[in-house]
Amino acid sequence: MAVLVTGGAGYIGSHAVAALLEKGEQVVVVDNLAQGHRKAVLGGKLYVGDIRDAEFLSNVFAENEIDGVIHFAASSLVGESMQDPAKYYRNNVYGTLCLLEQMHKSDVKRIVFSSTAAAYGEPERTPIDEFDRTLPTNTYGETKLSMERMIRWFDVAHGIKYVSLRYFNAAGAHESGRIGEDHSPETHLVPLVLQAALGQRSHISVFGDDYPTVDGTCVRDYVHVSDLADAHLLALERLCNGGESGIFNLGSGQGFTVKQVIDVARQVTGREIQAKYEPRRAGDPAALVASPARAIRELGWTPRRDRLEDIIASAWQWHVNHPEGYGQD
Repeated sequence: MAVLVTGGAGYIGSHAVAALLEKGEQVVVVDNLAQGHRKAVLGGKLYVGDIRDAEFLSNVFAENEIDGVIHFAASSLVGESMQDPAKYYRNNVYGTLCLLEQMHKSDVKRIVFSSTAAAYGEPERTPIDEFDRTLPTNTYGETKLSMERMIRWFDVAHGIKYVSLRYFNAAGAHESGRIGEDHSPETHLVPLVLQAALGQRSHISVFGDDYPTVDGTCVRDYVHVSDLADAHLLALERLCNGGESGIFNLGSGQGFTVKQVIDVARQVTGREIQAKYEPRRAGDPAALVASPARAIRELGWTPRRDRLEDIIASAWQWHVNHPEGYGQD
């Protein structure tokens, strides 16, 4: 039996692949390499192609005895999603429909879905739990929520059991230093701060210093990417053991401001990092912090790498050793 990982050459997907390989699982990776990297796939069988290509996807399922799917494949840039919503509906929603249809045809009944805290939109309270209102404020979050709902209806109609994991701010890198975060363009705070530490950018922009937080900058919940990977394996194990479908938040339950992240990065790197304060960005909530209680209770998940210093240190190791990311691969 094998686990199919769509988007397994991406940042979080590659860490899930690494975790599966460490457990001795057979892994099949599907990625079109639009954002992923061939060098990030540390083992298993890699198919380069698009899940929206019915013949390609059918061949993947025909050539492998797939026991479960972990679904990462999606476009994920919030700003781009607002400028080109059609791309996000085509890639994310239609891509997931194609995957679910093939799963049904192949009688594969388990899927772990990579969702997002963006499904909540502007939170009504902090910390956020899974039963809070879902009202996305951007196309990316809207498509992910649509994907969640689609998967649920395939469960109702065809018995495809699912776990949807809504995670907050992924950060850090694998303890081996072999895989880490390499996006183009880069939009995530931690790698942007570390690029400034490396002198690859002149400063880090801080959008807004007048939020109702301890220092006026936005608060976010950072969770180590390897902890996220562990949660996907626990979710798949739940389904393999006959567990019910469900939705779970993945976060540390701790909030850190943008300024605090920059200060910790200065301590970890020993570098001067220039910060430039700019006006708020539209749609940025003041605080997004998860309540991971349900995942801890029902999945048996514990974020083991939850110190911000450790998260940033692991990311720094990756960036120092891979200043150009994966380079040409």
